[in-house]
Parts: sequence; C-alpha cells; structure tokens
Amino acid sequence: MLKNNGKKAAICVACTACLCLLLTLLVAVQHHRVQVEEQMDDGEDAGARSLLQDAAQLDGAQDKKGFSAYFTKLARGRRDVEKPEGSTAGGAAARANADPPPAEDISADDIFIAVKTTKKFHQSRLNLLLDTWISRNMQQTYIFTDGEDDELKKKIGSHAINTNCSAAHSRQALSCKMAVEYDKFIESGKKWFCHVDDDNYVNVRTLVKHLSRHPHTQDMYIGKPSLDRPIEATERLGDNKMKPVNFWFATGGAGFCVSRGLALKMSPWASGGHFMNTAEKIRLPDDCTIGYIIESVLGVPLTRSNLFHSHLENLQQVSKSEIHKQITLSYGMFENKSNIINLKGVFTVEEDPSRFRSVHCLLYPDTPWCPPQVAF
Repeated sequence: MLKNNGKKAAICVACTACLCLLLTLLVAVQHHRVQVEEQMDDGEDAGARSLLQDAAQLDGAQDKKGFSAYFTKLARGRRDVEKPEGSTAGGAAARANADPPPAEDISADDIFIAVKTTKKFHQSRLNLLLDTWISRNMQQTYIFTDGEDDELKKKIGSHAINTNCSAAHSRQALSCKMAVEYDKFIESGKKWFCHVDDDNYVNVRTLVKHLSRHPHTQDMYIGKPSLDRPIEATERLGDNKMKPVNFWFATGGAGFCVSRGLALKMSPWASGGHFMNTAEKIRLPDDCTIGYIIESVLGVPLTRSNLFHSHLENLQQVSKSEIHKQITLSYGMFENKSNIINLKGVFTVEEDPSRFRSVHCLLYPDTPWCPPQVAF
C-alpha cells in the first residue's frame, strides 16, 4: 500500500514539473510575441510577421519535439530580422546593377536637341535622321544648317533654322552655328541643351533616363572626350599677351549635354556674338570652345559618359546587346575602313550603310517601314 502511494506521489511530482515547464514556455512565447509586435511597429514587418505566425502555432504545441523545432526556427528568424538589408551577396549584386533613382522627373520635352548640319548633307545624311530617330522626336529636335531648304521646312517646320553661317567646315563657320544653337536654347526655356552632329543617331529614351539623374539647375557638362589628355591651347589676353591653358572638352562628334543652370552661367562668353569672340580668343573649334568656357573659365569639370559615340572610335566594339543602353551612335571611316555598328539584320550593308535603319528597327520594331519579324 505504501509502495503504491509512493508511486502516485512521484507521478504527481512529475506531472507538476511538466505543467510548470509548459507554463514557463508559454509565458516566454507570449513575451516573445509582444517583442515581435513591437518590432513590427518599428517597420520590421516582413521578418517579424513570420515570427508572430510561428508563435501562434506554439499555442497548440504539446511535445518536446515541437518546442525544439520552434526555438530552432525562432533563433533563425531573429537572425533574419536583425540582419542588415541587402547584406547577402545577391543583394549587393542587385544594388550594383540597379539604376540610381532619378534626381529629377523630366521628359523628352525638357530637352533641346540641336543637330548641326550643312545644306550639302541634307539629302545624304539628314533625311536618314528624319526617317529614324528624329521622326519620333520632332518637337524636341532643332536642325541648324547654312541654307534654305523648302523640303526640310515641310518636314520639320520652324525647327529647321538657317543660321546664315558659312557652309565651309572652318573654325569660324562651326563656331557661328554653335553660337546660334546656344541662343536658341536659352530662348526655348528648356532644361537641357544637347548638341549632336548630322552623323549621330540619338536614343532619346536613354538620354532622358541619363539626364534625369542630375538636376538641371546644377552645373552639369556631360559627354565624351576624343583625346586621352586635356587639350592645350593659348589664350590671347590682349596687348600681345598670351597665357597657356589646358582643359578637357566633350567632342561634338559624339554629342554632349549642358544643364540650363550651367548654360546660363556661360552667357558672358557665349550669348550673342560673345561665343565667336571667345572662340577666336583661343582659336579652336566650337566644341573646344564650349569646353574652354565650362572647364577653364567657369571651373566646372566634364562629366564623362561612355554612352556617347563618335566616328573617331571603333564602333565595332559596341555589342548588339548593349545598343539599347547607348545615348548616341555614329558612322564613318576608322583607320581607312568603314566604321559602323556590327549589327546584322534584314537590311544589307548596301541598303543600310550607316546601320541606323537596323538600329532603329531594333529599338522601335513597330516602325511602319521596318520589316516584320526582324531577326537580328
């Protein structure tokens, strides 16, 4: 009898111990749930919500295995909640490849795109641009030439501007056209001034995306130099005095852009007839004069971008998979060979020697004259 009573007492003690352990664990769980809710209030809702769901599942847990599994997951969940965002290798890679957020919300209408040409190239060069990228950006594009062309005016209206400058490819003639470009931009009130030549294809979608990273009120001069060192020049100060200067400049053959904030600061050296005078002061062409005013006079450095391309570089190096990311492309001769984008398509090189039509159909396959189901 005493032996049976002893067994019953031992069982009661064991049961009491189990109940105490269970109550202790349930109190811990409830305390943890409060902590999780506080974490959720602090903004850690993703990881904390998972922990809260796990805690709810514990209410019905009755065995040691359940408790063990729960605390293992709890420890793992806490580590996930406390882990800094993007601390994994995958997160770092994603951040590296992600585009920076725009600094300013702009559209193509905020950009003044100036195309410099000459009347003798209206048929051979300009018509190609009008058929391709300009056709989608008529309101943003202004063509600066040196002669009247009724056919051109029918296509683009008042955006065809006769500068009345010389048709010669001289320093003075080039600077004369750039002076008119600058003045027309200031009059337009637009946020960005972008200059290109008549052998450039402009991907306006990428241009807008790129410029949106910089407020137009800041001093921004964006482009690509054609030299691997600053250009050296002599500044004429008057009274036969001269001063050596050196500065970087973005080649006009690849195109460049200037923010309105910076363009307004250029006014004393660029507006009206001042640009021509400044160009004569250093006796360099128009794109060099732009660089001189911005870098040497105003002290604003060139922001380089490899997304601008001129015929002075090997265009074969631009891969097909990267074409949609570029801002400008070109064509011409390089080392006595045809220098064009290496892009195969339904157009032969004879049909499309510049490859601009092929590029355009790659970017805008819905263009009416693009062949259906183009395979590049």
